[in-house]
Amino acid sequence: MGTQSTPDLSTDVSPLSLSTVAVVGLGTMGTGIAEVLTRAGREVIGIDTDEAAARHAVAALEASTTRAVHRERITERERQDVLARFRTFSDLQAAADADLVIEVVPEDYELKRQVITALDGIVRPETILATGTNALSVTRLAADSQRPERVLGVHFFNPAPAMKLVEVVSSVLTAPTVVTAVTALARDLGKDPIAVGDRPGFVADGLLFGYLNQAAAMYESKYATREDIDAAMRLGCGLPMGPLALLDLIGVDTARTVLEAMYADSRDRLHAPAPILGQLAEAGLTGRKAGRGFYTYEEPGSATTVPDAESPRSADALGAGRTVHSVGVAGSGTMASGIAEVFAKAGFEVVLAARSPEKAEKAKARIAKSLGRSVDKGRLSAEARDAALAAITPAGSLDAFADVDLAVEAVAEDLEVKQQLFGTLDKVCKPGAVLATTTSSLPVVACARATSRPEDVIGMHFFNPAPAMKLVEVVRTVLTADDVHATVRAVCTKVRKHPVDCGDRAGFIVNALLFPYLNNAIKMVQEHYATLDDIDAAMKLGGGYPMGPFELLDVVGLDVSLAIEKVLHAEFRDPGLAPAPLLEHLVAAGCLGRKTGRGFREYARR
Repeated sequence: MGTQSTPDLSTDVSPLSLSTVAVVGLGTMGTGIAEVLTRAGREVIGIDTDEAAARHAVAALEASTTRAVHRERITERERQDVLARFRTFSDLQAAADADLVIEVVPEDYELKRQVITALDGIVRPETILATGTNALSVTRLAADSQRPERVLGVHFFNPAPAMKLVEVVSSVLTAPTVVTAVTALARDLGKDPIAVGDRPGFVADGLLFGYLNQAAAMYESKYATREDIDAAMRLGCGLPMGPLALLDLIGVDTARTVLEAMYADSRDRLHAPAPILGQLAEAGLTGRKAGRGFYTYEEPGSATTVPDAESPRSADALGAGRTVHSVGVAGSGTMASGIAEVFAKAGFEVVLAARSPEKAEKAKARIAKSLGRSVDKGRLSAEARDAALAAITPAGSLDAFADVDLAVEAVAEDLEVKQQLFGTLDKVCKPGAVLATTTSSLPVVACARATSRPEDVIGMHFFNPAPAMKLVEVVRTVLTADDVHATVRAVCTKVRKHPVDCGDRAGFIVNALLFPYLNNAIKMVQEHYATLDDIDAAMKLGGGYPMGPFELLDVVGLDVSLAIEKVLHAEFRDPGLAPAPLLEHLVAAGCLGRKTGRGFREYARR
């Protein structure tokens, strides 16, 4: 072992000593970080060779603090103190007295290396150097420095003043006390830091960009429209933005750079940038900042989209559908009850058929409870509840579907069971009735082929709980008639659901994008890169997700998740879609999530 060490440089750092911070690069992110630091009492030295960028940073801080005064969050005196703590310069020499330097120059390795190595000859020996990269190797940047033990990554999320997550990234060279000091600083700034190792994308972007890439590939294959892909992920998963709109916000060129770095590290085809990202970037169609990307915007930098050649046609362009007055719902579980409730509240006559009259009555009783809760919460009047319940006729046999205009099955996710049911519907239902399956993972065409009228069969994938979730994936097979498609879209609108069109392939839109993301989160834990809690926190705080991946997996059920993963892997044959062994092991052990009291986490038994 060598004897060279620098204990005096790696053990004397305290978060309180990081009182003066230099921010190199005053673009959107650098300006946001500067605001966070100044408002937390730090002296901030803003450095940018572009004087216009520096002026813009000062103006942005003046505007944000003015808004804070108007909202009575700070006083005018506090505002003046904040502004006094922010000074801008055009030369790196201004960082000489900084305790911490954070570089947020453009995501280019050579440019960042030049900044880090130049700072080596300017700052004090004890100064910490932080890179704001989200895609490049922190280790490589540290190794090029004369003080690798004092170099680390500090990844803020945009907009920095609002987003709570900060990823503190250490390389194998970083001194632990440096990580501790910067982590403590992040907490003092009111952020929620997580400590991670050096790999492209770290936690949040490592999961996010793979998902964004798959969405871009889905759009490129013309499987679904950009509007339907984005609506599906917002309404089906509760995300704040759809993936293609988010790519436009991030910048298509930036996303491609991050994915190139991820693919170079992982060699996972799911990270290989979709060709359309390169095509858009090369054409200068980089998203909002250019005024055009996946969508077209009013002007560069605008968030307002304008119609273009790809904007959806009006509903009238679909043509006329069939008349639907009565609906049959087959099944007695949570999904069947929820779907029956949705149709009854919208004024349809509903026949709810189960395997026995008792099961059907029990399902109707479940609906009555659900409607009662809506009345208690003031979401539904007592009269509307009574009318909805009166519209539901429970039945112990599918024979009761003889006169329905639309039959929707919501039975077990088993192809043989569904095929038998569709064979029965074919015999029972009148000519011209639309036959729909709610499958989330099985081929709709296989259900259609079990009938003598495959043109009447379509997928209507509701999301659980059906009364609350706004999305329905409308799944056409190659045999589905145009008027059947038009009928189902019109029915979705009447029951106040948002229909999205997709073809008959595994996962449709939502599950095909959601479950590879969940699988990659499991792989991160399996590889001991990050903890369950840190990953869940990263995706909620950094990505705006309503639930972290492990919270969601335990709610969905690990057995259900594994089944969907297997279907996706079998359909697309991509090695990156193979279920993570940890998921298979937990399912084999009977740890299925909340329903068994233990999944990725343990739950109190009811």
